[in-house]
Amino acid sequence: MDKLMIANLPTKIEKVHFFRQNLHKSVFIKRDDQTGMATSGNKLRKLEYLIKDAQNKKCDYLITNGGIQSNHARATAVIAAKYKMNSLLLLKESEKVKTEGNLFFDKLVGAKIKILSEQQYQNLPCIIKELKEELTESGHNPYVIPMGGSDGLGALGYVDAYYEILRQEEQLGIEFDTIVVTDGSGGTYAGLLYGNKEANKNKTIIGMSVLNQMEQAVRDILHVLEDMNQYGDNLFRFSDKEINIIDRYIGLGYGKSQLDELKFMERFAREEGIILDPVYTGKSMYGLYRELKNGNLQESQNILFIHTGGMFGWTDEKIKMLYGSI
Repeated sequence: MDKLMIANLPTKIEKVHFFRQNLHKSVFIKRDDQTGMATSGNKLRKLEYLIKDAQNKKCDYLITNGGIQSNHARATAVIAAKYKMNSLLLLKESEKVKTEGNLFFDKLVGAKIKILSEQQYQNLPCIIKELKEELTESGHNPYVIPMGGSDGLGALGYVDAYYEILRQEEQLGIEFDTIVVTDGSGGTYAGLLYGNKEANKNKTIIGMSVLNQMEQAVRDILHVLEDMNQYGDNLFRFSDKEINIIDRYIGLGYGKSQLDELKFMERFAREEGIILDPVYTGKSMYGLYRELKNGNLQESQNILFIHTGGMFGWTDEKIKMLYGSI
């Protein structure tokens, strides 16, 4: 499949001394937060495929959705501006809507933004259909990208990432038996699991859910995996037993933080010099730390954690929660 070449690849792999010092465990981190600054994170690998498909279909308008501080929506808007396309972002309203973080960058690059209430968001497919029809009638050719870029085409970006990891293992002289990644909309996890099967490897792929309980997360991943078969040379079947999701660290819910989580991210930043975000990677790394501290994952000797970006999630609310007024 064709794709754009936007991301700064390969992203490097570093040893995480924090885990060696505190838990005597061997943990590495893949810096997908460094795929590019304005479009940093895992979303970029997926959008390389999706936006190339939009270009091939002569589309001039990208429609996507997410939370008010969606990394994916911001990345889509930035890339749309880069390639002279329009973008329409459908964002779910939160309790406080401030023009900061990702939302600020959405506006800065000229995205058209439609804020939807919780009730409206439940009717998202119909709203997208109506907006697509309106744009078509006004002479545009819109292209709809699912939340997180998580469909069969977008997930190919993390099949590529999986093979990138295999090449880096050879260069580093190490084999990772376990890969840990944040799971939200399912595409990143699905791509890694698909690559694991395609390469005939037996790595343990763990998804730390920050959005859905395990049952829904597994359903979403299976849906993406099924969709991926139309793009590959193989026809793979996956069962729910092949999907390893940990949902114990969703905490108060998607995008909501607890003080102990934020304090862990502060400690990690001060000891490691790596910034985690409070919505995705921070919760996942906190979850990995708790799992190891509680004596779980004993069979995992060399763990690779994928940093999927999201630095703009450090909004005023999170900062005040951690430090009060600065």
